Amino acid sequence: MAALLLALPILPAAGWAQLAPSPDAPPVSNAPAAPEEESVATFRVNVNLVNVFFTVKGKDGQLVPHMTMGDCTVSEDKEPQKLKSFVAENDQPLTLGILLDTSYSQSRVLQMEQDAGGQFLSRVLRKKDEAFVVSFDVNVDLLQDYTNSPRLLSRALDSAKINAGVSMGSGPVPSSTGPRGTLLYDAVYQASSEKLNQETGRKAMIILTDGEDQGSQHKINDAVAAAQKSNAIIYVILLADVHSYGAFGYSGYSAAKKLAEETGGRVIDVGNNGNKLQAAFEQIEDELRTQYVVTYTPSNTKLDGTYRHLAVECRGDGLKVQVRKGYYAASAEN
Repeated sequence: MAALLLALPILPAAGWAQLAPSPDAPPVSNAPAAPEEESVATFRVNVNLVNVFFTVKGKDGQLVPHMTMGDCTVSEDKEPQKLKSFVAENDQPLTLGILLDTSYSQSRVLQMEQDAGGQFLSRVLRKKDEAFVVSFDVNVDLLQDYTNSPRLLSRALDSAKINAGVSMGSGPVPSSTGPRGTLLYDAVYQASSEKLNQETGRKAMIILTDGEDQGSQHKINDAVAAAQKSNAIIYVILLADVHSYGAFGYSGYSAAKKLAEETGGRVIDVGNNGNKLQAAFEQIEDELRTQYVVTYTPSNTKLDGTYRHLAVECRGDGLKVQVRKGYYAASAEN
């Protein structure tokens, strides 16, 4: 028996999982194989297009429509790039992520956020658009996956509850036995890498928060990089009553500014004012519907996954361009 086993040919492991041929499969030919032709080398062409979304504003802060390709230039690492296309983008499908801070610091403004967020989604979503809702506190929770239904999204917003991560002890004084924190950076990282990274076209995150992070596993640079790799713009609606932060002080603005400006968005500080919150959503809606998108093939053709700095300039008196600070090049491994 041992001799017989040794005489058997050794089959590759992959062959063990092969399925038997279907009864309807065409018959297998037993004709001699055709002589091998001389192999011809084939070359794989990598078309590495970069899409850059941006908005243009005048000195008065108003959006500027009707720009053309001849009005704007794009530089990558200070090298001018040859544009392939330039489009005023107002009808391409829009993908939105609403990130809602449900930590204890948002107790007084949560209801206001829910109401204003639901109204915004009802106005902004068109037939081809979709959105999802995430809450973050000591956890990061997907409250509603991608949908075009404002009703489902509003229901998800309304389901959000404040979670301070504090459990009550048996004595007269509350004691914390669980995790405490606000996982802002983790929420941005996960929304970017697990949701928005799978989508194409215009993508934006709208974060309603005071900008404070406590306990995230990811750093702010990780969150920014994930958003840039997913080509998502971040808008931060800052809701913070800075006088209520006590002796520790308030430090959320700088983080919110970094998240927004590095990705081509901006921070809108509304304090705890409901009218300002409504106005903030209206401004974001206008900007998302008055965007330009340019495409180009980088003059730096290396597929090395490195970070490339972007700059867009448009001719005109006092015009300001709102655009992400850079992007990560494609990698040869992808």
